[in-house]
Amino acid sequence: MQAVHWTEGAEPRSACWRSAAGAPPPRRVTVADDRMRAALAHRLACEGTALLWRGDFHNARQLLRAMGRRMESRGRRAAAPPPDLPPAEAFRRYRQEQSRRARVLGMLLVPLDPGYDIPLRRAPDVRRACAEAYGEPGTGPSVVPLRELLGLIGAHEWRRRGVDVPALGDRIHPHHGVFSPVRGEYVRLVAEAPLPARTRAFDIGTGTGVLAAVLARRGVERVVATDRDPRALDCARENLARLGCADRTEVLEADLFPSGRAPLVVCNPPWLPARTATPLEHAVYDPGSRMLRGFLNGLTAHLEPGGEGWLIISDLAEHLELRTRAELLDAISGAGLAVAGRLDARPVHRRASDPTDPLHAARAAEVTSLWRLVAR
Repeated sequence: MQAVHWTEGAEPRSACWRSAAGAPPPRRVTVADDRMRAALAHRLACEGTALLWRGDFHNARQLLRAMGRRMESRGRRAAAPPPDLPPAEAFRRYRQEQSRRARVLGMLLVPLDPGYDIPLRRAPDVRRACAEAYGEPGTGPSVVPLRELLGLIGAHEWRRRGVDVPALGDRIHPHHGVFSPVRGEYVRLVAEAPLPARTRAFDIGTGTGVLAAVLARRGVERVVATDRDPRALDCARENLARLGCADRTEVLEADLFPSGRAPLVVCNPPWLPARTATPLEHAVYDPGSRMLRGFLNGLTAHLEPGGEGWLIISDLAEHLELRTRAELLDAISGAGLAVAGRLDARPVHRRASDPTDPLHAARAAEVTSLWRLVAR
């Protein structure tokens, strides 16, 4: 594990560095407390100096919010992008700004004792949240970005309370690092599409297990769900057991397909063909369309005669000019597949109707589709 080094009270100090997002440890660290002003904190963070907090925990949260407001104000003062900016360039700039924001706000650090206690005044109990994200605690102190720690607390609450999924008629409890089914339209498509058979189905890249649960509750007798992320496998097993679907489902570690064939093979790959910046982005970005192409190219070998493959994917990549509809259709045809039908759904999430979102035009035009694919 990497370490963070700093000087405090004229003494050299060090601690283990923790970052579930895979951020590198800062090279320069200075100690800060309740006397630190937001302007100075923002300047130091922009210059690459991290602030190890020794004051009140709630004051650290307030400082982080103040730093965030300064970044938003700076962004509003920046020149507006030209109206004819290509969508792909707008997306590149959006990701660049998101990365810069994460880097700067990630410079405010808090200490953790060996048992994941925070040795600060008015600090919350984060032991469960940290154990879910980082695993069992080590034997020494560690340091974590406050922004990430607050995210871990939020993820723990999502896992504890669950996320309501109307198309499932129940709640899904996502684990940290596993994509939450907050975009309900894609789940509804799987809940409403006509089943080609009820004997067996594969759910490729199951994540939380939500689609496997939908299929099981629709009466599919046996659902085999796969994923290659250990966190997703644990999450899916837990959710399927909680939903009473364990006797009809099997969760396997696999890179895409399990062995054998099924009359229905379902896949909801990441929707955007872009590079991932952190390990947590693998559910959103599919570099080089690896998972999409892997699913299409392997589908015919895993379909029973007369079976269907359901590809659930948004056309947001097309509106951002990251992939064309022709490229998608060529990939389908090149894999020896034909389109038997398609079901569409409009997104209902907040960003689709937010004109201040940098990608509003693309999000407002987005359509999520379930492509019914058959072997030619």
